[in-house]
Parts: sequence; structure tokens; C-alpha cells
Amino acid sequence: MVSRLFAVHESRPNVPKGFSLTGPAAPDTTLNLRLALVRGNTVGLIDALYDVSTPSSAHYGQHLTKEEAEAFVAPKQETASAVNAWLNENNLQATALTPTGDWLAVSVSVSQANELFGTNFSVYTHTATGKDTIRTLSYSIPTDLVGHLDLVHPTITFPDPFGTKPVAKSLPQTRASKRADDCLIGGENMTPSCLQSLYGIPTTPATSPSNMLGVTGYVEQWAEYSDLTSFLQQYRPDMNSSTSFTVVSVDNGTNPQNGEAGQEASLDTQYTVGIATDVPVTFITVGGEAATGDELANVFIDTAAYLLNQSAPPQVVTTSYGIDEDTVSQNLAYNLCDMYAQLGARGISMLFASGDGGVSGGYSDPSCTTFLPTFPSGCPYVTSVGGTINIPEQAVNLSAGGFSNYWPTADFQTDAVSSYLATIGDQNSGLYNASGRGYPDVSVYAVNFEVVLEGMSWSLSGTSCSAPTFASIVALLNDRLLAAGKSTLGWLNPLLYSDASSAFNDITEGNNYACSDFTTGFDAATGWDPVTGWGTPDFTSLLTAIGL
Repeated sequence: MVSRLFAVHESRPNVPKGFSLTGPAAPDTTLNLRLALVRGNTVGLIDALYDVSTPSSAHYGQHLTKEEAEAFVAPKQETASAVNAWLNENNLQATALTPTGDWLAVSVSVSQANELFGTNFSVYTHTATGKDTIRTLSYSIPTDLVGHLDLVHPTITFPDPFGTKPVAKSLPQTRASKRADDCLIGGENMTPSCLQSLYGIPTTPATSPSNMLGVTGYVEQWAEYSDLTSFLQQYRPDMNSSTSFTVVSVDNGTNPQNGEAGQEASLDTQYTVGIATDVPVTFITVGGEAATGDELANVFIDTAAYLLNQSAPPQVVTTSYGIDEDTVSQNLAYNLCDMYAQLGARGISMLFASGDGGVSGGYSDPSCTTFLPTFPSGCPYVTSVGGTINIPEQAVNLSAGGFSNYWPTADFQTDAVSSYLATIGDQNSGLYNASGRGYPDVSVYAVNFEVVLEGMSWSLSGTSCSAPTFASIVALLNDRLLAAGKSTLGWLNPLLYSDASSAFNDITEGNNYACSDFTTGFDAATGWDPVTGWGTPDFTSLLTAIGL
């Protein structure tokens, strides 16, 4: 190993809440690392993204080709040469994860990683779950790689030990044979027909064969075809009940049909197929070491890399998973956000559920004393979807929303955020970053969605209900655009914060109080707010807003 001078590259001041140090990691344990190289022209990429995504731009809708987007992110020759020379000197074989080689994968032992990065990888245990993970609180890189090597992961980013699942409750089996004709069955449970009525979603089949909708499947969550058939027979009797989804595998992901259907995967596939009538749906199942749910950051990296490698990825991708922002290193968050920007520039709408913990983050934690934003919702280049309840709709208190600590208020939302902050004055002062990117951007109903799971009817709740529903609406809008010879919507946010904001039903009641035993949080308000965004969609008004 060549001797080099080191510079501290990333560090965190302490062990995250809930974790404790167990001891040093075994020297021969293999670490599967992902390396991010400094990109050649990220500023140019973002400028191009805004140019093709802002309705007032002369280039609106003229999305970049795969090659044009890659030209912005390809590392400079001196960067690639410096990193490759370092890898060769240490007898390491790296695999490119992306076409441009800005992301690499490499496997090393703990002992070698400790020498390569001037650190000490250790085992940390999560007290509540008993799960162990190997991490470090600080690592360094050779000084001659500063400005070339941007990130080493996993290092200081700790896993989410709980993963993300919707809140579930079983329903009487007799319901499985009933047709859902009423909006909110029993005054409580949501169905496709109710969503169609609520938001004016058409039931007519989509017609464009090139239009696609992607659903991500993580943490060993799988979807069974037989459950989808039963769901369509029950809730969309006007559709062909044999309508299904295709499956693509990332990291050897699987989708077994053996009675192990997952709540999240079933919810996401049933409501995309069942709402986006005849839009081809692709279930992207991700396996590997991330499959257990401990490594959601790895899942996000590998999913984005998969999409970037495709010549024609789905134009809408919905993800019902997230991570508390403070558990993700800022470098990792920025690198992932840049991947989403690249996808957006190519005309792909990346949608994420905002989270189910109100202002306490991804899941409810009333012991929190400051508001905790979620990732990727804080990334300005994704569209974050919050949740509502009741008819007429109100904000549901689980709807995660607030302001990022990593990204400033985005250019497209300056006026909307300023207006909201002016209405609340000093309320919650010091509990959140008033200069941060505000989210969610929009909302959809989020409570008691009826789902068929292993032949039984269940009711599921969370913003993981909202995201696939809104994704289905975007996919149906794309179908109309393609039929008219126009481009798909791509990155949505500049459109949503333009005159199109009037195409949403403003939600002015409710809150997402979660911290200090549910006594602090944000209130829904007139206009945009950090609980429901602009509100819930009206399909007919959205057609007008996009010029149809």
C-alpha cells in the first residue's frame, strides 16, 4: 500500500440516537463500498434541468437525451485518472455503477478499509431492534484525491433500523367479495373508485405504449399477481382483471409468488395498476445486502444507477420509502440528489412519500424536541407527496413535512415559502430551518386504503398510499401529452409552483404536530404549507394547466 498524506473527508460528532458502540469490526469482514467521484459539471446539469422544466422557458419539455445528461456528470479525465491510479496501487477492482463511472463499487476488508481511509470501522448496535451495523464516525481520503473522490459509503451514514411500512389493519374477509361502489366504504375506507371520484381521475384506458410507470420494491417487499387480480375484480370491475405489472430485478432482487406478499409492495402495485388504467407498470425489486431494509441508502443509490443506465426508463417513478435526513451524510444526500436531477433532466418524474412522522420525520416520535426533515423529500429535484384524511379533506397528522437542513429554499418555491412563513411568525421558532427547502409539494388522501394481501382484505395508511396515487395521476397526464404529440412532464416542481398550483384543492385544516408529545408542528394554511404542500390534485384542472 502506497503511503499518502490524509485529510479528514467526512465526520459526525456522535453516534446517532438509539445506537451504541459494541466494539471494533472483525478485520476480515468484507465491506461493499460505493464511491462517488466529483462530477464534471453539476452546475451545468442543474441549469439545464431548470431550463427544460420551467414552463416559462423557451426549452420547456425539451428533455435531455441520456448522452446529453451524461456529458454533464462525467468526471473530468484528471479525476478518473487520479482515482483509478489509487485503486490500482491498492490492488482494488472497481465496478462502474453508472455509464459515466461517477459511481463505483468496490469490495474491501475492514482491515484494508481502515488503512485506506485512516479510520477504524466498528460495530454499532441499535438498542431497540438489536441489529448490528459496521460504521465509522470519521474517515479520511488521501490529500491528492481531494477534489476527485467525493464520497465513500457506507461510512458515517447509519441505517434506518425500522425500515418503512404503512400502518395496517385487517378487514373482515367477507369484504373481499363485495364491489366498492361507495366513496369511503363504511365512511372510513378508501378505494380506487373513491379516489377517481374525489380527484376527477378518468377511468378510460391509457393509449400510449411508450408511457410507463415505475414502482420501487424494497426491504423484501413483494407483490403477488393473484392478489392484484382479486383487487381488480373487486375494485376495478371495468378493467381486465388479468392486467398486471412487469418485474425488473436490481441487485438480484426477487418477487416470489409463494404467499409472502408485502404490505407496501401490494399497496403500491395495486393502486398504480388500479388507478393509472392500462399504463404499463414496472415493479423494480431491489435485492442484495440492502434487501433487509438496513441499507436504504444503498437501495436509493442502486435504483437511481439502474434508471440512469436505461435508455428508456419509466417516465414516472414512485417510492414509498425514506430516511430521516440527519442519518444521511450531507455528501451522500447531495450525490443522490444530483442523480435525481440527472433523471429529471431526462424527463423522469421522481416521486417520494414525505414520511409518516409529521414533523418528527419518517415515523412518529413524540419525544422529539426539534423538527426532523426526511430524505429524499428535502432534495429539490424530487416531488414530495404528503397526506390527507376525511372528506372534505384535512391534513392528516402523520403527513411528514417541514424544511430541509441540507438544502436552502428552492428557487421555484421562494414566494410560496415566504408567504407561509409570514403567516406563522415566531411560531415554532428555533425548531426548524426557516431558510430550508420546504416540503411536501402536494398531497393525496393517505388513510385506510383497501388492499388485497394474500387473499385477505387489509386497510393500510400512510403517505405510502399518497405517492403511488399521485404517480398514477401524473402517468395519466403523460399519456394525454404523448397522445397530443408532446413531451412528458419530467421534473414537476417548477410546474407545480407556477400557475398550475391553482389546479390543486387547497387544504387549510389539520396539522402535522408530532414533537413534544404532539403539541408542536405545522398547521395547514391557505396556499402552500409544509403539511400538505399545494393540496390535492384535480385532474381536469391539471389538464388545463399543462395545455390540454
